[in-house]
Amino acid sequence: MDWLTTTDHKKIGTLYLHTSLFFFVLGGIEAILMRWQLMRPNGTVFTAEQFNQLFTMHGTTMVFLAVMPLSAAFFNYLIPLQIGARDVAFPRLNAFSYWVFVLGGIFITLPIFVWAAPDGGWFGYAPLSGRTYSPGPNMDFWVLGIQILGISSLAASFNFATTVINLRAPGMNMMRMPMFTWMSFVTQFLIILSFPVVTIALVFLQFDRFFGTTFYQISAGADPLLWQHLFWIFGHPEVYILILPAFGLVSEVLPTNSKKPLFGYPVMAYSGILIGFLGFGVWAHHMFAVGMGPIADTVFGLTTMLIAIPTGVKIFNWIFTMWGGSIRFTAAMKFAIALIAMFTIGGISGITHSSPPSDLQQTDTYYIVAHFHYVLFGGAIMGIFAGIYHYFPKMYGRKMNESLGTVHFWLNLIAMNLTFFPMHFSGMLGMPRRIYTYDAGQGWETFNMISTIGAFLLAPATLIFVYNFFRSKKHGEVAGPNPWDAPTLEWSIPSPPPEYNFAKIPMVSSRYPLWDLTHPERTSEIPHTQSGWEDAKHQTGEHDMAPMHIETETKTAKELGIPMPSSTIKPFFVALGIVLMFAGLVFLPKGMHIPAFALMFGGSAMWIGFLYAWLTTPLEDHH
Repeated sequence: MDWLTTTDHKKIGTLYLHTSLFFFVLGGIEAILMRWQLMRPNGTVFTAEQFNQLFTMHGTTMVFLAVMPLSAAFFNYLIPLQIGARDVAFPRLNAFSYWVFVLGGIFITLPIFVWAAPDGGWFGYAPLSGRTYSPGPNMDFWVLGIQILGISSLAASFNFATTVINLRAPGMNMMRMPMFTWMSFVTQFLIILSFPVVTIALVFLQFDRFFGTTFYQISAGADPLLWQHLFWIFGHPEVYILILPAFGLVSEVLPTNSKKPLFGYPVMAYSGILIGFLGFGVWAHHMFAVGMGPIADTVFGLTTMLIAIPTGVKIFNWIFTMWGGSIRFTAAMKFAIALIAMFTIGGISGITHSSPPSDLQQTDTYYIVAHFHYVLFGGAIMGIFAGIYHYFPKMYGRKMNESLGTVHFWLNLIAMNLTFFPMHFSGMLGMPRRIYTYDAGQGWETFNMISTIGAFLLAPATLIFVYNFFRSKKHGEVAGPNPWDAPTLEWSIPSPPPEYNFAKIPMVSSRYPLWDLTHPERTSEIPHTQSGWEDAKHQTGEHDMAPMHIETETKTAKELGIPMPSSTIKPFFVALGIVLMFAGLVFLPKGMHIPAFALMFGGSAMWIGFLYAWLTTPLEDHH
């Protein structure tokens, strides 16, 4: 009941972490089953329909149910700790976003266990995903499920953006925020600006499927490219939504384990903003084969080349951060370095798509599959693993086993390259993506066999990680407040943190407040000021603040007189009502009007009633 009713950002972050790791394993199983089918020519493990369901659910699960919520786990846990806040701006909205995510994930995932899962690709191209070409309920689950998950993402993003803007500790201006908080901040705006676009596309498709409208009906005069434009205006910023938080995590791991400040901090912050800005101007490089004409092709080719510049800046700054440092090769550090290497490969293959004539040869081949897996697995997943190994002691008070972490790292790195590197070659030899079988004699057999062996190797790598993760919670080496000798605020409080985070809100005067205390020689070249001290005294009262120090007290909030958000079940029932309301629509095309309307009206009544109760209940427990 405590987990069901919690509004503590740390507990919600832990829930996100466990749930998204479950979906990550599920998406991995789907990938292994697909590779099993493609291991040899003329595979017969699955039918075309079953393969399409596996393919669709693998992409949907990994993007919306694994990588995005894994990032959200770190948003939840770390942002308030890094900026010196006691909680997020809207604790109940935070709980609501988690419950919408987990219930939406169940809604979209359950059909695969009865082979009735979405089968139109994770990109859902209309009109193929319309009722004419996808008459069953399969794509209904996808259309509704992605909208449910979008509600979760938007609720969380408004919350975190507000938290970063309003709840920073006194003295922490924007250019003193840890780089993970910076990259997360940019990510929130990407979500806020891109998810409404895909919501519009999905509402059009929903109306076509359930109510007979003709937004995507070519025979009624609709433009067959409307869906592609709407989807990729969302879909390309989505790539940066997935990768920027991993960039932020790596930017915390590298300085700590190189024992020197992040090289070029302002440029790193500005390059993240520029990636976010340019990310909205490159969507049509997914569409060079559709015949947009030379002007559009030229514009989107140039913007695709331009976005490589801020990304390249980050890679060089990470290398210069390590240059001349006293490097400590922890498991987290190995994954962080792997991100730099693997993302560079993915970035270089991505630049080859910026030329429309080159892209015409590569589009819809396995070359593209290789490219985006180097970016998302070699980039986002490697960064998230680095973050888990690095922040595990802060979350659970114990370290993960470094020896098992090293085995996990090397097996993961070898398996990843075995799986995805051969796809560059099979793709350049013409192997189309999204096919469930192929004939012998086309030169693809060896590359597919190697890729499948690599995929099978990823399974034991992940199992080692899962074993290490759960074993270390109980039996790992006990960690103090700052086991890595890291420089930022979250390491100044006990591990795991108390419910109120900070007994006294700290006063911040530099980017690396802990190193100012313990290793002033590392930060001697960075400007330090007491700017904001008088304003801070005026705003919050001097008694609320403390000079920077490492906290060791673990009294309760009640003993310290700190008001905390009260636990409540209401966000769970609001989320449940919304999911039931959407679920009712699935019965409409079958003519099952009674269960459809019962679910729709019952769900609507539930979420409206509990939302009213939520909004009329005081937020805090005042001790």
